Amino acid sequence: MYIGRLGDGSHPDDGIYVLFKEVMDNAVDEFIMGYGKRVRIRQDDLSCSVRDYGRGIPLGKLVECVSEINTGAKYNTDVFMFSVGLNGVGAKAVNALSSRFRVSAYRDGHCRTVEFSRGEMTSDETSDTTERNGTLVEFTPDIEIFGRYTFRQEYLEKRVQHYAYLNAGLRIHLNNFSFVSKDGLTDLLRDEAGESSIYPVIYYREKTLEFALTHTTEYGERYLSFANGQYTSSGGSHLSAFKEGILKGVNAFAGKSFSGDDVREGIIAAVSVRLKEPVFESQTKTRLGNTDIRSWIVNTVRHEIEQYLHRNSGVAEKLVDKVQMNQKIRTELQSVKKKARERARQVAIRIPSLKDCKVHLGDQAPGSEESTIFLTEGASAAGSIVASRDVRTQAVYALKGKPLNCFGLRRDTMYKNVEIYNVMRALNIENGTGGLRYNRIVLATDADVDGMHIRNLLMTLFLHFFEGLVLDEHLYILETPLFRVRKGEETVYCYSEEERDNAVERLGRKAEITRFKGLGEISPGEFGQFIGQDMRLIPVVITRLWDVPDMLGFFMGRNTPDRREFIMENLR
Repeated sequence: MYIGRLGDGSHPDDGIYVLFKEVMDNAVDEFIMGYGKRVRIRQDDLSCSVRDYGRGIPLGKLVECVSEINTGAKYNTDVFMFSVGLNGVGAKAVNALSSRFRVSAYRDGHCRTVEFSRGEMTSDETSDTTERNGTLVEFTPDIEIFGRYTFRQEYLEKRVQHYAYLNAGLRIHLNNFSFVSKDGLTDLLRDEAGESSIYPVIYYREKTLEFALTHTTEYGERYLSFANGQYTSSGGSHLSAFKEGILKGVNAFAGKSFSGDDVREGIIAAVSVRLKEPVFESQTKTRLGNTDIRSWIVNTVRHEIEQYLHRNSGVAEKLVDKVQMNQKIRTELQSVKKKARERARQVAIRIPSLKDCKVHLGDQAPGSEESTIFLTEGASAAGSIVASRDVRTQAVYALKGKPLNCFGLRRDTMYKNVEIYNVMRALNIENGTGGLRYNRIVLATDADVDGMHIRNLLMTLFLHFFEGLVLDEHLYILETPLFRVRKGEETVYCYSEEERDNAVERLGRKAEITRFKGLGEISPGEFGQFIGQDMRLIPVVITRLWDVPDMLGFFMGRNTPDRREFIMENLR
């Protein structure tokens, strides 16, 4: 098992959530086998427990199943041939990485409970019980390994929702919330798209392939892909084949040759495959690499979509109308794009205000996943970052003044507005987000009212036109210290007033206090540590696509009185 990253729980891919996944996978496998239709999860800031109602681990095998490598039971069965991992490593790794790991097996009126600390067994008890058959696993990740961390319930909820969507009929209780899906990926898309869906979800399911799709009124395209129950956030061969199958199916039905961009604009879709021998391109299993599945997926998706559209004329009419509208808008944009490119060539061959890095996302070079671009507020802030950055993986783009408020504007705005067009060129997303050059887009603005406004305007730009970048967790906010407290040779950088007060109390009242209002006030010699290995980044997280329009409408729309009332009620 490879956890990928440690983290403090502030990112959904942090290691503590991978530990949860490993325990949860075992509970779901029991449901797949036909044993138990319910899983109960308890979570607080530091600990988590998962109780399934399956068969329960055999009491005589309990210790070795959670502490000895290669003692799993997922071999040579039709059900477990579709598991992500077969080596029985997951529970053992959770055990080794936990300061407290406790597992109880309930089986036919008997119970055995063993407890471990950092992989070493500390107790082993056997008793009679009236509990229903199943297994209870409780664990507390080791603070000496993960540092200070906190389980965030919203991230667990997202993972639990995926489990429910991929395993229709399984009821999962997380603290006081309950999750269950009747229609699988159809429910997932209904939840993601909300009222923005143009037509009912197109859905298909068989033993090894399940997919669902619909079009929305939003810009861009959004996909969720899964392989053997694993969320493949970076896609892979199954997603590429799925996209190709959609295009061929729509064209086969319509008797047209629509382009992929026209068919996919505004689409939201999900695909799940179950393979006997999945090949993942990374240890964290975020991208599927099986090349032999392409023709099977393409042909199945094409055939099923074509047949569905023939059977459902109302859906077919709305889908084709949407594609034709996309085609019309794209054609109208061509002249605007041409003028924007000609204007850009007249200004400079290279993108103005961009200080690029050497390694980019997708390069076959070490560090491509660390590629970062800072969108900064003016030349002053950019100067400090440029002078202290890692030129290999960190690029800087200096904005000129406040960006345009893009809420409610049409797509041609991106080409008519010089600043937005240059940002789009710098990121290489003019023709879609698939060509994104940087894994992290970091908003680096001053810690004042103007800086907050610029930050909100940039987030509006991405959420309105490129929400896929946000949903795929490419957008971040840079945290820099608000205060510097210094006395003699000791300097403390503080990110809040509370940290400042604690530093003053420790260093004494004669300590010198500096308030950083702008990034340009921090010297390059100091700034390097704030964008280095210990850089503080806050991910911009949107859990559901259909939440975006209402949120932007409230905060960036024309409802000034409502917004003013909200601000006044929430002033501290």
